Amino acid sequence: MTAKAFVGQEAVDLRLVGAVGIGAGATAGLLLWAVGDWALAAGFGGAIIGVAAVIYATARLFPSRTVAAVESDWSLMREAADNDDAAIAITDRSGRLVCANALYESWFGGPVAPPRLNAEEGSVIQLTEAGKAAWRDGRGGVRSLKRDLLTFDAEVTRSGRMDDHLVWRFRATQGLDLAAEAKRLIEGPPGTRMGEAGMMAVLISADGKITSASVAFTVRATGRMESPIGGRDFVTLLETDRHGAIRFSREGVSSTPLRLLQIPLQQDVPETPTLILLLDDQNAVSGEESSIVMQVQGLLAALPLGLALADRDGRFLFLNEAFSRAAGVAAGVKPIYPGDLVVKEDKAAVADTVRRFASGQALSGDIAVRLRNLSDEPVPLSVAGLRGLGEAAVLLSLKDNSEESKLKRQIAQASKMQAIGQLAGGVAHDFNNILTGILGHCDLMLMRHTPGDSDYDDILQIKNNSNRAAALTRQLLAFSRQQTLKPQILQLPDIVSEISILLKRVLGETVTLDVKHGRNLGAVRADPGQLEQVIVNLAVNARDAMPRGGVLTIQTYSVSRADVRKLGSDILPIADYSAVSVADTGSGIAPELLTKIFEPFFTTKEVGKGTGLGLSTVYGIVKQSGGFIFADSVIGKGTTFVIYLPVHEAEAVVPTAPRLEKEKPAETWGTGIILLVEDEDMVRAVAERALTRNGYTILTATNGEEALDILTSRDDINLLLSDVVMPVMDGPTMVRQARALFPAMPILFMSGYAEEQLRRTIDLERMAFLPKPFSVQQLSEAVRTVMAQK
Repeated sequence: MTAKAFVGQEAVDLRLVGAVGIGAGATAGLLLWAVGDWALAAGFGGAIIGVAAVIYATARLFPSRTVAAVESDWSLMREAADNDDAAIAITDRSGRLVCANALYESWFGGPVAPPRLNAEEGSVIQLTEAGKAAWRDGRGGVRSLKRDLLTFDAEVTRSGRMDDHLVWRFRATQGLDLAAEAKRLIEGPPGTRMGEAGMMAVLISADGKITSASVAFTVRATGRMESPIGGRDFVTLLETDRHGAIRFSREGVSSTPLRLLQIPLQQDVPETPTLILLLDDQNAVSGEESSIVMQVQGLLAALPLGLALADRDGRFLFLNEAFSRAAGVAAGVKPIYPGDLVVKEDKAAVADTVRRFASGQALSGDIAVRLRNLSDEPVPLSVAGLRGLGEAAVLLSLKDNSEESKLKRQIAQASKMQAIGQLAGGVAHDFNNILTGILGHCDLMLMRHTPGDSDYDDILQIKNNSNRAAALTRQLLAFSRQQTLKPQILQLPDIVSEISILLKRVLGETVTLDVKHGRNLGAVRADPGQLEQVIVNLAVNARDAMPRGGVLTIQTYSVSRADVRKLGSDILPIADYSAVSVADTGSGIAPELLTKIFEPFFTTKEVGKGTGLGLSTVYGIVKQSGGFIFADSVIGKGTTFVIYLPVHEAEAVVPTAPRLEKEKPAETWGTGIILLVEDEDMVRAVAERALTRNGYTILTATNGEEALDILTSRDDINLLLSDVVMPVMDGPTMVRQARALFPAMPILFMSGYAEEQLRRTIDLERMAFLPKPFSVQQLSEAVRTVMAQK
C-alpha cells in the first residue's frame, strides 16, 4: 500500500473511532437518565467500546479479500507488455475478447476474438485446436497460417492469476514474396524497358540498404553498369540542395533533379522493403507530366496488387488489371471517379477521403467501402497522397476479393438451380398427366384397329411421339431430382468396369479411354442404371469436345474426411466419399460459361445437335443420389468433372412397396369394384374406360372429399385407385381417413411425381405406386397385381 493510501486509511480509522466513542457516550447518558444507575450506564458504554475495538482489530488483522479481487492482474499484463512486436489478443474462458493491441486489429480487421478470424477455414480450425490445447496443457501453437497475403505463426498461452485467460500472439513469417517479385521485375527485361523510358527503379530494405536496382539506376548512380551496388546505403548515392531538389551525388549540382516515388510493398508488416521509382524532373519543368504517368503505369501494371492513380480532383488516371478485377470492373471499362465503384451511400465518404489525401500531406490511410458490384460486405480501400508525379496526386489500393466473390456466385447459382428444378418438376408433372391421357387414348384406339388399317399407322406414330415426350419429361424430373430411382448398394469401380465396353464403342477410334481405379473405396447407395447414364452423358460430351481425338480418363478413388478438409470447399460437407472423375483433353469450356453448364436447355453445341438436358440430367441424378458434382476447365487443355458420392453406412433394411412394373401377370382381366379418384378429366376418362373393358366396376370422384362421401355410403369397394396431388383434399389425406373406415382396403397411388419425392406423405401399409405416364396395359397389370395380393 502506498503512503498516500496509508494516510487515507488512518484518517478513516480515526473517524470510525470518534463515531463509536460518541455513540457509546450517548447511549450511556440515555441509560443513566432512564434508570439513574451510574455503574450500569458506565458498564454498558464500556461494553460497546470493547466490542467495537474487537471488530476493528479483526478487520485490520484479516482484511477483506474483495479488495484484492479488484486489483489489476499484473501477470496477465506482463504477458502482453513483453511482446510488443507481435499482434496480441487476450480472451477469457467464454471466448470473449478482453483486449488487443493495434497491430492485431490492423492484421485482422478490428477487435475480432480468435479463433474466429478473417482467415482461411483451415487456419480457423487449427487455431481452435491450439486454443483447446492451451486450456488443457497451458500452451498451444500453430505455424504457417494463411490470411490474404500474410503468413503468420500463432502461439497461445494460458495465463492470469486464476489461469482463466488465453494470450494469443501472432507473428508474421512469410507471405507472398513481393520483394522477390519486385526484384525479378527490376533486374529483368521490364526494368530495362523502364530505363529506356527514363524511369529508374531500386528496392531497399527497412534499414536503407539497396537489395536490387535496375541497370539505369546503377549507371546513373555509379557510372558503371557492372558496378556492385547491392548492400550500399541508398541515401549515400543522393544529395539534396538548399531548395530541396534531389540529385545523384556523382552527377553534381548541375545535373537534372530527380522525382522519387516510394511504394511500401506491404503495409503494417515489420521489416517490409520499399520500392522507389526515380525520374528526371525535366518532364515536369517542360509541362510533360502526362509522360511520367505513362511511365509509372508500366510498373504498376506489373505488380500483383490492385493499384490505381487519381488526380487532385479525384479522377482516375490509371487502373491496373488487379484493381479492376478487385473492384468488379468489366474489361475495357474505365470508371471516371473512385466513387463510381461504390454504392450510393459510400460515394461521399470516398470522394472526401481522396480529396483530403490529394491536397494535404503525403500520408496514407484506409477506408471501408462497399463495392457497387459486390455490395454485401465492406472491403478496405487504401489511399495514399503522392507528390512530384505530375497530375497523379493519390495512389489507391484495393484488395482482390475474387475468390470470395466466386463463392458467393456459386451459392447464388445453387439457389437458382434449385428454383429451376422446382419449376421443371412442376412442368414435368403436368406434362405427365397430359401424356397419360394421350397414351391411354392411343391404346384404346389400337384395340379397335389392326395392322393394315388406314388409321393404325397414324395412331402408332402418335403413341411413339408421346413416348418420346415422356422420355423428355423423365429428363426434366431427373434434373429436378424428382424421378423414380431404384437405389442399390454398389461399388463405383464395378459400374465403371461394366460400362467401359459400351464407352469404347461410343467414343470411336480417335478417342483413347483410360480407366483407373483407386483402392479401398467405400460402397455407395445409388441407382446403377442412372449412374451409368451419368457416366455415358459425360463421356459423350467429352467425345464431342475432342473432334480430332484425344484421351478420356475415368478414375475412381476414395476421399476421406481429412481430404475434404484439405479441399477447403464450403459446399462439400465433411464426410467420407467415393469419387469418380471424368477428364478429357478437349477444347475446354470458357469461364463465363462454366457456371451455366448444368442449367436445363443450355448448350454450346450447334442447333440440332444437343437438347441442353444432358448435363442438367447428370446434375439432377447426382444430387438426388445425395452426391455432389464439380466442373473445372481450362481452354485448350480440357475439362474435368468430379462426382462425390457419400460412403453408405450399413443400416436396417426397411421394406419398400412392391415395384409394380416388375410383376406382370399374364392375365389383366378381373372383377371387383374400384373407386377411381382423379382430378384430371382426361386421365380419369382413360382409366375408367380401360378398367371397365377389363371387367371391373368403376366409381369415380374428382377429389378426396367426393371419394369419402362415396366410401361412407358403400362397403363393397375392393380397391381405392387415387391420384396423389389434387385440389380440395389430396390423396394421402383422403386415404388416411378412408383407412379409419376400411383398415384392410388396398391402395394404389398414381402420380406424375417420383415415388421417392412423395414417400413421406404416402408411406402407408398395403400401398402400391404407379408412376405417370402409364399405358392401359400397365394400369391393368398394376390393378390386377394389387387386388391379387392378400
